[in-house]
Order: sequence, then C-alpha cells, then structure tokens
Amino acid sequence: MFETSSDSPAPVRVVSEAIKEYIDRLGPIWIEGEISELNERSGGMAFMRLRDTSADMSISVMCYKSVLATVQPLPTNARVVIYAKPSWFTKNGSLTMSAKEIRQVGVGELLARLEALKEKLNAEGLFSADRKVSLPLLPQRIGLICGRNTDAEKDVVENARRRWPAAEFEIREVAVQGAAAVVEVAGALRELEAHPDVDVIIITRGGGSFEDLLPFSDESLVRLAASCQTPIVSAIGHEKDAPLLDLVADYRASTPTDAAKKVVPDIQEEILMISKLRDRMLKTLLATLELEMNQIAQLRSRPVMKDPGVIVSVRSDEMKSLRDRALRGFAALLDIERKEIKGIRDQLRSLSPQSTLDRGYAVVRTATGEVLRDAKKVKLGTALHIRVAKGETNATVTRVD
Repeated sequence: MFETSSDSPAPVRVVSEAIKEYIDRLGPIWIEGEISELNERSGGMAFMRLRDTSADMSISVMCYKSVLATVQPLPTNARVVIYAKPSWFTKNGSLTMSAKEIRQVGVGELLARLEALKEKLNAEGLFSADRKVSLPLLPQRIGLICGRNTDAEKDVVENARRRWPAAEFEIREVAVQGAAAVVEVAGALRELEAHPDVDVIIITRGGGSFEDLLPFSDESLVRLAASCQTPIVSAIGHEKDAPLLDLVADYRASTPTDAAKKVVPDIQEEILMISKLRDRMLKTLLATLELEMNQIAQLRSRPVMKDPGVIVSVRSDEMKSLRDRALRGFAALLDIERKEIKGIRDQLRSLSPQSTLDRGYAVVRTATGEVLRDAKKVKLGTALHIRVAKGETNATVTRVD
C-alpha cells in the first residue's frame, strides 16, 4: 500500500502496476456463466464474454483455441464452467480472465441443480399453497410480461379481449431467453408490481427447449416472484414443461390462451348468469308475494277477524272459569288447613298436664314450689299446695304413709 494526497498523487502507471501486483497474487478460480460473445482470432487465441444470467454483468475471458476446442461445438448462449486466472493489463487498465480449462454444463447437471434448488425453495415454503392468493374477478388492468412481437402476447391479448372487450393491458416486452432474460423479466416484474392499477401479472413465453426455459428457473427471479403482492399467472411452457416460476406463481396456466381465460371472465357467460339470477330472483319474489297473500287470506277468514269482540268474550269466559277454579281451590285449601290445625290442637290437648288433671289427678308442691313425688321427703306439719283440674287448695301433712 502507498499513501496519496491531493498534493502528492500517484501516477496512473504506479496505480495500474499496484493493481496488477495485487491481482497477480490471486490464484486461478472456477467461474460459471453464459457465453454471450465468442470471437476466434488468428494467432491461436479466442476471446469471449462470460455473462451472469441473474444480473447485467459480464467479464472478458481469453484462452487458447486448443482449450476452446475441447468443448466445441458450443450451442448459442452455452452455459460453461471455466478454470481461469485473472490478469490485469497495465497499459489499458483492463481485467481479463485467462482460461486454462472450459467445461460445458450438461443437461443432467442442470437438472440436478434445479432439483436441489427446488427442494431448497420448497423447504422455505415458497411453493406452499397457503402463500398463493386468489386472482381478482375482474382486474382493473392486466400486467403482461412477454417476448417482443410474439404469438404468446397475441394469444393472451386477443383471447382476453374476446372474452372481455374492455380488458386493459400494461405490456412489457422483454427478452424471454438468453443471457439478458432474467434481468429484463425481473425488471419488468418490479415495474408492474409497483404499478398502482395492475391487479394481476401474466408472465408468458409459449414453450421452448429446456435450455430456453432455464431463465424462468433462476433463483433470483423465483424469489422476486414469491415476494410480489400482486397475483402472478405463469404461462411459460406447455403442460410438460415445469420451470420453477410455475411452482411459485399463484396460478399456473398450461398455455397463454389458458392464462387469458383465467384472468378475465367470459362476458357472454356473465350476461347469461345475470339473466338466470334475475329470473330466479323474480320467481322467488313472486313466490314470496303469493305466500304472504295466502297467509293474509287465511288470517282474514278467521272468526276473530269477522267479529273482533269474540276475542274479548272468549278471554272473559276463560277469566271467569279461572277465577272460579281459584276460589274453589282456595276454599278447599282452607278446609284442609282447618282440619289439620284442629288435629294438632286435639293432639296438644291430649298431651298437656291439664288433661291429666281433668281425669282426677292433682299436682302437689311444697312451699318452695317443688313438685312432691316422694311422700318420705316431707315431714309432719309441712304446708303443701295442691292443684286440681279446677283451682288450687292448701293442706298440711298430718300423716306420712
């Protein structure tokens, strides 16, 4: 490291050489990307641009033709893994990766990676049915992400407007395959998600090869779709195709036409349904009116409606009958209670000391008021009080037996 200031700046040469020295200390690394440009020059060298499909970034890579020959012929936008060492050119201040080995990523390996990514996202709950939201019955505006001037766009727009002529679209035409697909589709998705009038977003392509559909299985795009609040309809491939975007979308359409049918109702079916509902409502209303009229007629035919005084006379008779029943019941209850009181009174009288006195017995007490029960406990000359059935008398003890 070297120190610089506005008074003591470092020359470009010194800075460039310092960068080269730092980069030269880095060892070779493995890099994965998509070949977007390939230029084979005379002299045995080849130059290419290696792009990141998830971002608008690329780096320059050079190698000997002999290294490139090990993987040729390469398809368009081939995905490769290279073993390269970074090199800094001090004269023009450019960074280039020098490839020592190039390997093409095969379909089997891509499938394995997609399966691993699928399991990872599924474990995070991104494909859960609980996260999916219902599509609006009649969207105010439909967002459409599609290729430039493609049949998929025409299928969606024409079928939607055939079903609902007033359907409005917010269309974003983007690259739907190749290195720029992920970046452009993601950018269009962010725009439509932020649009205040867009109620549903359709992402459509219309099928293609496995390699063509790879951008719609990109992890960054799938996570972006999962984070959107606006419902998403995926119409990427046909029934046999299954990009990961289909799994995270709120609805998977088998074709662009199916997507159009899903997002807007059929105006003819709606008119027919409204007509049926109107007929049902009219029939229900007429049936209700007829029922109420019959009930009114039945009420009017009742005797009370012919002679309103009947209800008073009937209630008067009922009141009189109830009053008579109450009086009879009260009188019977009083008679029962009288008999019960008389029985209790007779029972009390039979148990009272007075009844014993009435039969000729007497109660003898001493002067102290103690009842005399034993003749041996009195002495001659003791004064006694004797109570008989009627009144009391006094006596004096003259003999004790």
